[in-house]
Amino acid sequence: MEQLLSMGFSEDLASEALAATGGHSPLAAADWILTRSSSSSSVPPPPLPPSQSPSTQPCLERFFASSSAIPKTLNPSSSSAPKTPNPSTSTSSSSPSSLPIKRRHPSAAAPLSDRMRPGTLDSIVGQDHLLGPSSLLRSSLLPSLVLWGPPGSGKTTLARALAASLPGSLYTFVPLSAVSAGVRDLRDAIDGARRARSHGRRTVLFVDEIHRFSKSQQDSFLPAIEDGSIILVGATTENPSFQLTTPLLSRCRVLSLQPLKPQHIEALIRRALSDAEKGLQVTTQAPVSVNQEAIDFLSLHCDGDARVALNALEIAATLAASRKLHDNKGNLAVTLDQAKEAMQCKHLAYDRAGDEHYNLISALHKSMRGSDADAAIYWLARMLEGGEQPLYIARRLVRFASEDVGLADPSALSHAVACYQSCHFLGMPECDVCLAQCVTYLALAPKSVAVYRALGEAKRVVKESSGGNEGVPLHLRNAPTKLMKDMGYGKDYMYPPDHKDCSSQTYLPPSLLGHKFLDWPPQDE
Repeated sequence: MEQLLSMGFSEDLASEALAATGGHSPLAAADWILTRSSSSSSVPPPPLPPSQSPSTQPCLERFFASSSAIPKTLNPSSSSAPKTPNPSTSTSSSSPSSLPIKRRHPSAAAPLSDRMRPGTLDSIVGQDHLLGPSSLLRSSLLPSLVLWGPPGSGKTTLARALAASLPGSLYTFVPLSAVSAGVRDLRDAIDGARRARSHGRRTVLFVDEIHRFSKSQQDSFLPAIEDGSIILVGATTENPSFQLTTPLLSRCRVLSLQPLKPQHIEALIRRALSDAEKGLQVTTQAPVSVNQEAIDFLSLHCDGDARVALNALEIAATLAASRKLHDNKGNLAVTLDQAKEAMQCKHLAYDRAGDEHYNLISALHKSMRGSDADAAIYWLARMLEGGEQPLYIARRLVRFASEDVGLADPSALSHAVACYQSCHFLGMPECDVCLAQCVTYLALAPKSVAVYRALGEAKRVVKESSGGNEGVPLHLRNAPTKLMKDMGYGKDYMYPPDHKDCSSQTYLPPSLLGHKFLDWPPQDE
């Protein structure tokens, strides 16, 4: 729809053309409009050059070759001959088993990870918990979904493969990206879905990075999901519980994708090496061999991200080609050295504002609570190597010193505060050892949650007190004025330094006399 509107056609005419051509291709719709216009005109069209076919509109294919912009310059000679559709890029709906998704033939300009994207559910590697024979995704009924997983785990691939598995005569696949799509794009997609539904077709609307949409934009999906106009498939790397609205989540099934395992990455690498049509040979224009050490290195150091592994493999092959490194069979040889140079450093899945941030700090906290200093140092290193701010970690250590060590070792709080000050003075990378020392001290220190539990119990009593909390007893009140003294403020208060035996004096409200909040020392000691 957007491409037809950008050519100057009205929305009504564009909708009519898409409906007349089945909604398969903007190219076919534009050709239908221009053919109808020329046939209905009373003025005969000017004669065409002998080299130009009257059955094809000039330059239409070049206009639709780019989905982002119209080429600024067109080569006139390129449109002088009739264009023959390429079977590999055709969007014909002759096959009822696939959706009318416009596909482009993989070229060397596309990254290897994009060229090797699986097109069917059976060719997807990994995510066995979602793709089993009797799983939801294998059923004939596709509900609205949210695919949640780390980068490179196959969310977009899975969405496209799901769409391709549906009958093409009944479903239309419409992809959007929340990074670039706006309110108009959403409205056009939903309006088009409602028009298609009136013709008996349902629309699978795929929204990549759906968490980037605002709450109002997310809520715009709700009526279309409710009336069945769209089947929403969203993809996100962020926790849907925090980033998506509750009404949208109630209408979608959330499926969690896991990082790919090393054996899955290795299978994808070998597939890229063996595929002559869209694999690594398309980049190098020559056969490539990769030794097992390089494959193992890429599989283990990509953190389950297939895109990172395949793109690093492509860079390594390019390095081997530029340096003319060949094996004894004449193939380009990619070794461990090229793989390391292409990867540069281990890819760490870490987001200081995302889900992994909270997962790692939770692991650090629980390791110290369990007195496992080795695990605590490991999780600390993971956070620091991922780029976490040292002051954030130091603040968490200060909290831990009071919450989990507490009265068992009161000096732990002083150590944690000193660690925070050291991180503030030094910064990274020098303060890393200060953090490690404090983490080790807290992990090995004796533990007590007596203060933490006492505070929690006191808060509970305050919140649950019926009829409001009682006033401060008069003998505990301060009396800075004569009027307040006359009202009984501070009366009968016993000053402990002057009264050696003042055990009869109470400090709690009358209804709480004798209530125990703090269990110290512990009764089992």
